[in-house]
Amino acid sequence: MSASTKTIHDELFTIRDFIRWGASEFNAAKLYFGHGTENAWDEAEQLVLHAINLTPPLADEWLGSRLTLSERERVINNLQRRVNERIPAAYITGQAWFAGLPFKVDERVLVPRSPIGELIEKQFHPWLSKEPARILDLCTGSGCIGIACAYAFPDAEIQLSDISFDALEVAEENIQRHNLEDRIFAIQSDLFVNLSGQKFDLIVSNPPYVDAEDLASMPDEYHAEPEIGLGSGDDGLDFTRRLLNEVADYLTDDGVLIVEVGNSWVALDAAYPDLPFTWIEFERGGHGVFMLKKADLLQLSN
Repeated sequence: MSASTKTIHDELFTIRDFIRWGASEFNAAKLYFGHGTENAWDEAEQLVLHAINLTPPLADEWLGSRLTLSERERVINNLQRRVNERIPAAYITGQAWFAGLPFKVDERVLVPRSPIGELIEKQFHPWLSKEPARILDLCTGSGCIGIACAYAFPDAEIQLSDISFDALEVAEENIQRHNLEDRIFAIQSDLFVNLSGQKFDLIVSNPPYVDAEDLASMPDEYHAEPEIGLGSGDDGLDFTRRLLNEVADYLTDDGVLIVEVGNSWVALDAAYPDLPFTWIEFERGGHGVFMLKKADLLQLSN
């Protein structure tokens, strides 16, 4: 950072001081924001408040509060790590928020940020014709999508699936954190290999979908995340092609598939011109999420 730790101790005292200084340092370092926050101020606020055991957003009257020496040391450490290591803030705090819920995260999983959270909060209206009894969160990572679905549908049984044993360890911790062991179950599986014979009313997936060109040019913060959760071949569709070819067998007759493919939506649309993708629009931003019904998917086998 541009100033010594001793100088910072001598010149900065309040929460506002440290958020402002952190934001200035982040902008000077040209950090990338996109893992839960969108600007330097919000990112600095998240890291400052975590260090003093407070949760954003913070009321303005608290911003003038002076920090103790030990609090200042923790704050400075958080802010310096963000600049020096170029890792997402969630890996420093060990926590991310998704659909209004807290989740443990670390370098074994992607930082939750999918616009699918908005759909969960709306119980996937109007795409579901009835409340789902069984839900699959495919490529679950931290488990955030499946766990959020458990809150949205309190009578549903949820299956979490991921190819990564490391990711599933984090998902299991989050299941326990939310006390949902009685109806959320995690299983290691490459796509549907270990899910044979199961049927779901709703399958939700935020799979790897970044194409090779975009993956190579991503900011450092993305390269801190597990590549297995991001890249999916030259056009970003290697996993999604496999999914579309197999998923109909795992949906109930009126089952619904929701998948995020991000910027690869253009390539997907071109690759399957006869599939009637419904591309979902979001009030809070986001794109590249489609909905298909089982009847739509059966066209692939005809």
